[in-house]
Amino acid sequence: MDFFAFLAPIEWVVAWIMYLCHQGLVFLGMGDGPGLGWVFSIVGLVIIIRILLIPLFFKQIKASRGMQMLQPEMQAIQKKYKGKSDPASREAMSRETMELYKKHGTNPFASCLPILLQSPIFFALFRVLNGLVPISDGSADPIGPINAAVAKDIESSSLFGAHLSDVFLKTDDLQVKIVIGALIVAMCATTFFTQRQLTMKNMPKSALEGPMASTQKMMLYVFPFIFAVSGVNFPVGVLVYWTTTNLWSMGQQFYTIKRMPAPGSEAERLMKERQARKAAAKGIVEDAAPVIEQPRGQRQQPKRKDRQKPGTPRVITGTTAPSDKVKDAPSDDETGGKAQGTGKGSPSPKKPKK
Repeated sequence: MDFFAFLAPIEWVVAWIMYLCHQGLVFLGMGDGPGLGWVFSIVGLVIIIRILLIPLFFKQIKASRGMQMLQPEMQAIQKKYKGKSDPASREAMSRETMELYKKHGTNPFASCLPILLQSPIFFALFRVLNGLVPISDGSADPIGPINAAVAKDIESSSLFGAHLSDVFLKTDDLQVKIVIGALIVAMCATTFFTQRQLTMKNMPKSALEGPMASTQKMMLYVFPFIFAVSGVNFPVGVLVYWTTTNLWSMGQQFYTIKRMPAPGSEAERLMKERQARKAAAKGIVEDAAPVIEQPRGQRQQPKRKDRQKPGTPRVITGTTAPSDKVKDAPSDDETGGKAQGTGKGSPSPKKPKK
């Protein structure tokens, strides 16, 4: 029983996309039959698949950004339940973690969704390329439009002397091994820089710390190593597919990070600097936001002073030395005495002249 029999419909779709891309290239002037047209048909397969996956790509970017942004809160939950292994604490920790994912609208699996969806396409292309020789000699059934004649053309097509169906461990040709080795290095390098671009340039500093950030940094080096080990079993066509996919991802991420950087990230700082330079070139001076200095320690609030009426003594608050004399109001000698019969401290009115 074939374990990968469920991939038959996907193989049929992959075969038709490759065939139609090749027909389009022939229409544009490329030669029919064996040649670079079939190599570029694999590139066309990548472009079509990645265009269809653009919505999922943005969901992946959002999910990865959300997972990084919630790291401080995740660390607080882990610290809260550190050393507690009882079932109640584990259940409470799981519940709070799920609520945190719901709050930020993300989860650890959302960031892996595009890769998971591409995996069946990857294995379907692998099986199509591996089945070219049996299809060309008639020992295997055709896959969609890829019959014996078409399979022979694809199998005979080469890139720098390496056939699309050649595998590093199954060839003795030194030139072919060098070409396949270069493709493996290109695949691993583009995988590394694609992941590094996402994690290092588009995340705030607070999100680059903690256990999950350390795990992602470790995976940054683990994935290229896995591809380097497994790449010796991949046909040349699969290596072309994966390298082209990584180049597409790098370009897509570069545009996304440049236009929509994560808050507090290095990419956001660079975007603001670009905007400031453009504004300065146009003669627009942006008003700097006022810097409000936070008080250090407890601030003494000023007390309200009542307006004093003439002739009333002023009340002094606070502590003063007993020997201090405060001259609050003018005395009777200074004002010339109180007016007679008025009962007020105002001076007597002057008599009108005759």
